[in-house]
Amino acid sequence: MALRKLKNRLFEVALTLAALVGVGLLALVVGSVFLKGVGALGWSFFTKGPAIFGESGGGIAPAFVGTFLLVAVATAIALPAGVLIAIYVSEFAPRRLADQVRLWLDVLNGFPSIVIGIFVFALLVVGHKQSGYAGSFALAVIMLPLVSRATTEVLALVPNDLREASYALGVSNWRTVLSIVLPSALGGILTGTTLAIARAAGETAPLLFTSAIVGTGVVWDPHDALASIPVTIFEYSESPDPALHEQAWAAAFVLIAFVLVTSLTARFLLERSRRKLGAPS
Repeated sequence: MALRKLKNRLFEVALTLAALVGVGLLALVVGSVFLKGVGALGWSFFTKGPAIFGESGGGIAPAFVGTFLLVAVATAIALPAGVLIAIYVSEFAPRRLADQVRLWLDVLNGFPSIVIGIFVFALLVVGHKQSGYAGSFALAVIMLPLVSRATTEVLALVPNDLREASYALGVSNWRTVLSIVLPSALGGILTGTTLAIARAAGETAPLLFTSAIVGTGVVWDPHDALASIPVTIFEYSESPDPALHEQAWAAAFVLIAFVLVTSLTARFLLERSRRKLGAPS
């Protein structure tokens, strides 16, 4: 008995140390990025465009605006499509077909983002020009399986008793989905969307092919190529100017902070949805 308790204690200690190593690595990365970029953080960093030749300072306001527009348009494409796919898979599709759709969504989720960027480049950019819409479509392809799979999982948590009670009252299948199932799963849908937004905001490779040839000013029209934070980090890190290196670190810290906040928000929404549906966390 004593030996079993000792083994159990050692296993718990090993798991605790592993968790501390993971958290420590995260803190090390965030801290080092912050220290290297803190000098560039300031009001002008968020509100001004890049400094022109011969000037100092400047900011990456075009990249913040561009990232916002790219992710917003991508979300407007991926969210309804992903939710509709999930509803079909969970509520209407035959079991064998539903399993195949889930499989191919998982395959799409595992695609390298650079492959998606090349695909969208050949589809929308060749013969035309780079644009915010092309970049948003590439990000939407990346977001789609995340939104769809998360929605599928949370729809499966909705108790069948709710569906059966609705059917017993003579409510049709589609009306039951819209009035009963979807409102119950709203928290989980928002969770998947939030995680997808966090991933899309940090993608660089697709945007290099679809929305990277930009000017120095703020652009609000998605018909034109839009600057973005990941591409700006990539370009500034390749520059010989130490000031741009510092701005790249600052932009990286802002991006990390955004991903951390959205991930924590997604976790909160997921726990809230699970409590609402009565599922164990």
